[in-house]
Amino acid sequence: MATNLNINEELLDEALRLGGQKTKRATVNEALEEYIITRKQKEVLKIFGKIDFDSKYDHKKLRKRR
Repeated sequence: MATNLNINEELLDEALRLGGQKTKRATVNEALEEYIITRKQKEVLKIFGKIDFDSKYDHKKLRKRR
């Protein structure tokens, strides 16, 4: 899908230089991927401390041998 965006050229040029991508398109795609990953990680961090941990839990006991 073609999309026209008014992107800050200075930011895009710096991202292109730092990222080592060959094209602006590849740079923007990589930046979007990293943005999504970072946002998902922040969501996971919100649940830290809210899940009870059972120190006696043994996941190996639950495995079934065939």
